Amino acid sequence: MNFFQKRTALRIAAVSIVLASLTSPVSWFIARERAEKSIVALAMEESGRLLHHYDALDLSGTMAAEHAAAAAKTIAGGLFDIAEIYDAQGRKLAESMTHAGALLESSLPKHGRPTYSSATYESLRLPDDRWVLRVFVPLHISETDTNGPITGYFEGVRVVSAWQRGEIMSSALTTALMVSLAALLCGAAIYPVVVHLSNDNERKAREVLDSHISMMESLGRAIAKRDSDTGAHNYRVAWIAARIAEHLQLSGSEMQALIAGSFLHDVGKIGIPDAILLKPGKLDAEEMSTMRTHVQQGEEIVTGMGWLDGAQAVVAAHHEKWNGSGYPRGLAGEAIPLAARIFAIADVFDALCSKRPYKEPMSFEASMAILDGDTGSHFDPAVMAVFRPMAGEIFKRLNNSSEADSRQLLEERIRQHFEM
Repeated sequence: MNFFQKRTALRIAAVSIVLASLTSPVSWFIARERAEKSIVALAMEESGRLLHHYDALDLSGTMAAEHAAAAAKTIAGGLFDIAEIYDAQGRKLAESMTHAGALLESSLPKHGRPTYSSATYESLRLPDDRWVLRVFVPLHISETDTNGPITGYFEGVRVVSAWQRGEIMSSALTTALMVSLAALLCGAAIYPVVVHLSNDNERKAREVLDSHISMMESLGRAIAKRDSDTGAHNYRVAWIAARIAEHLQLSGSEMQALIAGSFLHDVGKIGIPDAILLKPGKLDAEEMSTMRTHVQQGEEIVTGMGWLDGAQAVVAAHHEKWNGSGYPRGLAGEAIPLAARIFAIADVFDALCSKRPYKEPMSFEASMAILDGDTGSHFDPAVMAVFRPMAGEIFKRLNNSSEADSRQLLEERIRQHFEM
């Protein structure tokens, strides 16, 4: 399991656990509420039948109190622990209770005359931890017609027994555990799908990135061939720049932009005429002015090329100098992009230490003497302070290296910083 898969597994597991933690209490509460309502609904239905049986639905006649007392006694003996029946004006006609009902009556909240128009109930937890369900039912002459006039009121109190409470809690807990398990199983089922889609997306992203890098290499080699170079220079300077940038803690898009910009720093030379680009002698003032346009042309080439947009910083400013005497904009100090300041050191160091068509390589000591002499004028002193301790190792690594060797070194950095 790679880093991404581990991270994905942890995130899906975390989300699944959070969902399970949130949904379990909710499902437990809903299951308990449903159980309560089922008990209340059954009790109300059965009490309604008994009231009808004892002719206690119409409580306006002379026998209303007698009928109400008979119904209350029967109801309190089975379905409820306390049964109270009121007439249409809210006057109590009958009350009956079991022994358990008599013990808890004083603990129940008191209320005035009933005036409610629809059936309801309340769930109460008494101080001694008894669980009580209290129902309020308006009575009508017809059990099926609840739109007619109210003829009385029935109120019942039921103490939920220990075994019934256990059943309700057990059922609610089972429901909560099933919901929790479903959330966890859902996460487990999603994980392979996410990994598969991610791997497929990563593969396609790598293919796109490979094509981009291949395009960059092809463009860099074409530039190098026009400039009578082997192309190894582009690989070397991009690698040196990446090494310096690593010590400066650059990463991500900044590092990717530096590598691309370093490799394509002279891309604008494509637009320079061969008579000037390949001239063996020194360029005159007019020719030098034309040669310097390669910076602007390079900037125009990489700008708007999507992922190569980041290369613009190096391409546009690789001939700027710390003291402001460079071109094309005469930038100075930290106004020069950091990537361009890093590249300037890598470019000059490699040019001095490498064999070129017009010169032999200089020694490490002579090359460093020139760089040190130009620090503060051409080069950023802070970047030079980072480069100086590592320069010897870089020189040894690149000394007498082939283009293939340089390419392999750069590929290692590309795979590291482009997350391939």
